[in-house]
Amino acid sequence: MSFLHPSVLLLLALPVVLVWTAILRTANVALPFDHHVHADRRRLARVLTAFDLVPLLLLAVAILVLAGPQKLQQPKTERSLTNIQVCMDVSGSMGGEPYRLASEAIVSFTRSREGDAFGLTLFGSYQIRWVPLTKDLAAVRAAMPFANPEHQPPHMGGTRIGAALRFCRDNMVAEAPSGDRLIVLVSDGESSDLGNGEELEIGAELADERITLYHIHVGESDIPSEVVELARLTGGDGLAAHDADGLRRVFAHIDRMKPAHFRPMGMTPLDHFRPFALAALGLLALHMVGLLGLRYTPW
Repeated sequence: MSFLHPSVLLLLALPVVLVWTAILRTANVALPFDHHVHADRRRLARVLTAFDLVPLLLLAVAILVLAGPQKLQQPKTERSLTNIQVCMDVSGSMGGEPYRLASEAIVSFTRSREGDAFGLTLFGSYQIRWVPLTKDLAAVRAAMPFANPEHQPPHMGGTRIGAALRFCRDNMVAEAPSGDRLIVLVSDGESSDLGNGEELEIGAELADERITLYHIHVGESDIPSEVVELARLTGGDGLAAHDADGLRRVFAHIDRMKPAHFRPMGMTPLDHFRPFALAALGLLALHMVGLLGLRYTPW
């Protein structure tokens, strides 16, 4: 065991001196109406002296706590960071019910992944880096009202999934040098920049950067095969969800496929207050017993 502030231990000299003084002290109380010679009750004197020493021992324990006792211990686990980029389609066709369902599901997903880092990218014909990767997931949840397609400018009306994924890839490589990388693509339609082998090239680029892609299709049409193939090249998948229950199942599936990982930590000094706290409670209880039943009251 070591102490964070060892210089504070010098204050232990004060209770030591006071304890020694209390032990050597002779307590004689002369009463004006009592002139008899009483028996020498040394055992009782020792008991009363012991109870007098309890506050000084409490002071010593307080000084030890202030010195910051520490002990080398091994924490149970540390959460390995997963960097999750939500890439959300805000084109005109995502307005109304698709946006509402997707927004609620994303908020719920962030609450289940506390400890991970999330970012939010909005895209249509162009891309907007709305929230950089952050562990403050409340920032992502607070940003969802701004992702409403009904509030987007006209030039965001198209859907370019390929450009959006490359945009997210570049951001993740720059912002997430360590930890797992995961892109959750939320869209309801086909992309104007996929096909003719472009999806294979983008999938290989994401896989090379250790980025897994999951596509959540919230449209009424069939999920685009190009996006499914692209996602599977990265180790992910394309999943369809047309209602709230379906979205919850999809996000639960992603949570199972990319669970939070924990790794053991090495030895590190941690606060070691427990034995001192227990000693202080025991001394305090002993002091209360002395005050209530064994105090020296000659009158």
